[in-house]
Amino acid sequence: MKIGIGYDIHRLVPGRPLVIGGISIPFEKGLLGHSDGDVLIHAVADALLGGLGLGDIGHYYPDTNPKYKGMSSLIILEEIQELLVKNEMGIENLDTIVIAQEPKLAPFMPQMKFTLAKTLHIEEKKVNIKAKTAEKLDAIGRGEGIAAHAACILSRLEELTQ
Repeated sequence: MKIGIGYDIHRLVPGRPLVIGGISIPFEKGLLGHSDGDVLIHAVADALLGGLGLGDIGHYYPDTNPKYKGMSSLIILEEIQELLVKNEMGIENLDTIVIAQEPKLAPFMPQMKFTLAKTLHIEEKKVNIKAKTAEKLDAIGRGEGIAAHAACILSRLEELTQ
């Protein structure tokens, strides 16, 4: 059994779509990033890579490579899922937190959960997404950005629980 932890944060800026958990969310600002800036998927990707002992997404998808400019973070997650299979590992549990002062994410969380589970080829019951505010403290609380944390438990494919 392996444990991975991931984190990501991006600045909110006007003129970009807001994508969290692979879902487009109506809002007047979006997350600034080389890719689509999806903090939830980036945190999940780092957690999974950490559990595999394979570094972080910056190693595989450097922001200096124009090939990744504007790409959907779901592609990153699909490729990391392939790394899981290649390493004969599977996801036991994925627990995440998105920290955003606004917009309210509760209406979008079921679709985020479905999208993560589908992309990772796991049951939805193995995915948990929580949303919190920063209680108007720090940069997130002032509405300047959104962050996400993720933790995962990985097991060898032959040892996975149902």
